[in-house]
Amino acid sequence: MPDILGGSTHTVRSHGVAVAKIHMHDWLILLLLVVIEVVLNVIEPFHHFVGEEMMTDLKYPLKGNTIPFWAVPIIAILLPFVIFLIYYFIKKDVYDLHHAILGLLFSVLITGVITDAIKDAVGRPRPDFFWRCFPDGKPAFYPTIAGNATAIISGDVMCSGIKSVIKEGYKSFPSGHTSWSFAGLGFLAWYLSGKVRAFDRRGHIAKLCIIFLPLLVAALVGVSRVDDYWHHWQDVFAGGLIG
Repeated sequence: MPDILGGSTHTVRSHGVAVAKIHMHDWLILLLLVVIEVVLNVIEPFHHFVGEEMMTDLKYPLKGNTIPFWAVPIIAILLPFVIFLIYYFIKKDVYDLHHAILGLLFSVLITGVITDAIKDAVGRPRPDFFWRCFPDGKPAFYPTIAGNATAIISGDVMCSGIKSVIKEGYKSFPSGHTSWSFAGLGFLAWYLSGKVRAFDRRGHIAKLCIIFLPLLVAALVGVSRVDDYWHHWQDVFAGGLIG
């Protein structure tokens, strides 16, 4: 990028503040996205109807996370950030560092807002919903009168579990772990493809291996969500597409 601020070097110390000021509106929008993301995680999601006959697919074991929630920002944000820093120390280009960080955060936060908005709106139960709703293993359902008013049928669930655990149980679709991972590591893959000139038509297959590695990590994060019974495969597939 041309040196719009003058000088022969482009370091954080010499140009960092000036570059950040030029893009102040972008950083303010990022702050707004953070606020929206927090609100979407606080509000109660839609409680999708769960009848007794639907429980067959929702009785998977209630397990912990192979990839904990706190590890997702490390994978999706911190890991690419480290790569950006390494490149910065080699090239001393604050423009590249700033725009890479800004692009990464926009990628992850926009994806996060879209993902959590859909989660709250859909309210799909997780595969382990039964044990979230009935930790004692004794199901209970509201009685509902049939349309012809001649019979009483099973209605929605009467959960007896911990409220926060039940709330999380209605956030299956789409997978946030997967969408965040693909957003952050997908951005890193595009970043690396530009730096190693992966598409210069010189046929260096090793370059493609480098840029596919972050995507493989993101895919494995998605697979772990199905293995842990926190998501249906459709949730992970949709999360990957969003990311």
